[in-house]
Amino acid sequence: MKYIVILADGMADRPLEELGGLTVLEKADKPTIDALAALGEVGLVKTVPDSLKPGSDVANLSVMGYAPEKYYTGRSPLEAISMGVPLKDDDIAIRCNLVTLSNEEPYEKKRMADYSAGEITTEEAKELISAVAEKLNDDLHSFHNGISYRHCLVRHSSRIGTDFTPPHDISDKPIAEYLPKGLYGEEMLLLMKKSYDILAKHPVNVKRRERGLNPATSIWLWGEGTKPSLPSFYDKYHLKGEVISAVDLIKGLGISAEMRVPDIEGATGNLRTNFKGKAKAAIDAFKDGYDYVYLHMEAPDECGHQGDTAGKIRSIEIIDSVVVRYIKSELDRLSIPYRMLIMPDHPTPISIKTHSREAVPYLIYDSTKDISNGAVTYSEREAANTKKYYADAPSLIEHFLEK
Repeated sequence: MKYIVILADGMADRPLEELGGLTVLEKADKPTIDALAALGEVGLVKTVPDSLKPGSDVANLSVMGYAPEKYYTGRSPLEAISMGVPLKDDDIAIRCNLVTLSNEEPYEKKRMADYSAGEITTEEAKELISAVAEKLNDDLHSFHNGISYRHCLVRHSSRIGTDFTPPHDISDKPIAEYLPKGLYGEEMLLLMKKSYDILAKHPVNVKRRERGLNPATSIWLWGEGTKPSLPSFYDKYHLKGEVISAVDLIKGLGISAEMRVPDIEGATGNLRTNFKGKAKAAIDAFKDGYDYVYLHMEAPDECGHQGDTAGKIRSIEIIDSVVVRYIKSELDRLSIPYRMLIMPDHPTPISIKTHSREAVPYLIYDSTKDISNGAVTYSEREAANTKKYYADAPSLIEHFLEK
């Protein structure tokens, strides 16, 4: 038996007035997924413990089968591992976004205009982070390039205890209430202010303004954590696993769990990602002898953060037609018995443009037998109607993997 998780990040949502009271999942045309729902098990699962924030770090760790209460040590260290940044036991890693802040002065009066600086290209971002590193790196701090707007700061010989806010939680809001506080709060704020002086008039940003694009005018620090320690996925579940994602966070989880993590050409983490390439990589993994694939797609989450209803619907429709349909047809053609789990990690409701902690709908399809439990389609409402519920994601994964 082969196992594949198709994780559509942030896909779950809330009913929207503009959609006549439907959610984006209910509105999207997804015939393949709905057909699987009619033959599969559909229900709800709580992916984020009440004691932790509903981030993609906690939720994906949970859906991979690792109890966050036991294994979670922070978001940025996972991204650092994916980026190849070495971490010592007394280092802390901090996520470093390139963001667009409004022009008000002083810094504290600015507004979060764009948490991704217009989804800045990796090439442009590398120039900007290099400029920040040249000015701000010292014996205590080191900045490291990542992908697009997602980068990393390592603070050496340190401990956690600073209060940060994710920038995607405060889209369009004044930043004053959300600046770093606590242990290294003043120091982190000073780095952010200095970055504004470095970046605001940088040639890369001058050219972006000329092209009508949002400039990356500041770094935004958040997501601190320490070096993680996960048992290998193989030791835990006795399955040879692969993780497919464009996002450093998810790739870092895979690396930490000692799974294979390939780089997929054209994988971006947004609506313009290489969906077909990711789907093909999943089939290739099974052909290479892997038992389990965790296929992560970020596009629904990005659209949710941007309040882009049409884009979120489109992302779900692409996942249905390009990813799920292809993987099912190829596995059927190859006569490989398999179980498929389709779900989001958490909701990213259009109405609030950030993550929430409601239980999310899951769908399990088994190619060897009919396991239907009354659902006709796949959606939040349909999942609730089945009355099937898991209080935590690791328990769902045990059930999915038949352990």
